[in-house]
Amino acid sequence: MLIKKSRDMGFCFGVRRAVDMMKEAAIDGRKVQTLGQVVHNPQVVAELEEIGISVKQDRAADGATTDTVAITAHGVGESTVNDIKGQGFNVIDTTCQFVARSQRAAKHLADKGFTIIIFGDPEHPEVKGVLGWCKGRGIVVKDESLEGLPEYIPSKIGVISQTTHTPERYADFVSNLMRARIDQITEIRIVNVLCNATTSQQAATRELAEEVDLMIVVGGYNSANTQHLADLSAVNGVDTHHVERADELQVEWFHGHDVVGVTAGASTPDSSIDAVVLRIEAIDKELAALTA
Repeated sequence: MLIKKSRDMGFCFGVRRAVDMMKEAAIDGRKVQTLGQVVHNPQVVAELEEIGISVKQDRAADGATTDTVAITAHGVGESTVNDIKGQGFNVIDTTCQFVARSQRAAKHLADKGFTIIIFGDPEHPEVKGVLGWCKGRGIVVKDESLEGLPEYIPSKIGVISQTTHTPERYADFVSNLMRARIDQITEIRIVNVLCNATTSQQAATRELAEEVDLMIVVGGYNSANTQHLADLSAVNGVDTHHVERADELQVEWFHGHDVVGVTAGASTPDSSIDAVVLRIEAIDKELAALTA
């Protein structure tokens, strides 16, 4: 089998910055709790736990057991920021620059009297955090069908997307919103907060999907950007499998395939990607031995 790796995959700038900040904080033996997983990758979280970086799953400062808490790359709402400051914690803020831009946009729109419609997963921590900067004027809509959008919406609308969505999906969402509710909207402001790194990885995955007959996507199952890569590959008709670890690869997936693509989400470390490639190479040898 020929193995082709995506030209753009793995740690983005924001994730690498967040992980580096956590490692730097642990150098002097300081114990830190992150308010949620600092990035959505189990291997990275486990590595950080080994050096004293623990995870507080509920993403709230109340009940934290360390003097220092960390805001994850996904960010938090304004009230959580105020709670952290009010309780006197030392704070390490690893919020991704694109997420921070989304938060600022939401606050600005809310201050100007706009109701903010967020196109994103209502259960994702990034979306929950951005919603927390909307001053009670935010609405989250999960997909392009507009399901869940209230029958009545105010006439001044701001629109923001989850940063990891594809440009095509965001454009479709805005188009559908305008067609469905143009009679209610007198003013609309559309803010593009899509992550450049994620968009680049998505484009690279599309290109690779045209060159392979099997795609392996590596990354956390709770990583939205990794799942988007898997969806993009599958849409192109390529047999696609999403895995977190190399030991999840199954030999039968590779039967009858000649060109295998490997891509990975923005929170996937190089070590996980390398382990998957090595396992594919081993599987190739197994299959070759069977047919020899």
